[in-house]
Amino acid sequence: MRRLFYLSAVLPLLAVLPLLSGGCTAEAKSAETPSPFAACTALTSSTASNALPDLELPCFTGKEKVALRSLRGPAVINLWASWCEPCRRELPVMQQLAHTAGDKLTVLGVDTGDGREAGASFAADKGVTMPSLFDEDKKLVNAVGGINLPVTIFLDASGKVFVNKLPLDAAKLTALVKEHTGVAVPL
Repeated sequence: MRRLFYLSAVLPLLAVLPLLSGGCTAEAKSAETPSPFAACTALTSSTASNALPDLELPCFTGKEKVALRSLRGPAVINLWASWCEPCRRELPVMQQLAHTAGDKLTVLGVDTGDGREAGASFAADKGVTMPSLFDEDKKLVNAVGGINLPVTIFLDASGKVFVNKLPLDAAKLTALVKEHTGVAVPL
């Protein structure tokens, strides 16, 4: 009986000990990786003239939603995920395209069927900063008939869409950008 009394008196003190030794601070820190992506501002126009699916997806930064049908071309939209091995090779090439194209072409990523933390961590490790949307429920890849990732959507200035459902290297991406958007961007 005495032993039971001793344990019931000591156990609550053991639970409080980490708090007293600095395990808790007044300022809570988030363990999440901050978003490495640029904001999604200036991606859209007021005209809804393209053939993209009628979906709104949140910008990865969480500040606004982007209506896909209001994206203006020429544009390249790359659907990827941190767990997708071909995406891990392709996404840095997409970032290179975004960097090289400048104002000639909009390059947008869509983290698809992924966790926000995993996507942000992977992109930060690879130096990916292009604007990106977050599509945890795979709405866009399902809407374009994709089965596997990566999927890349090309949008020309008139709103015409071409969907590529295979991984791309720099040479193939350069050729498809020229063919389906009319923009020449050497990588």
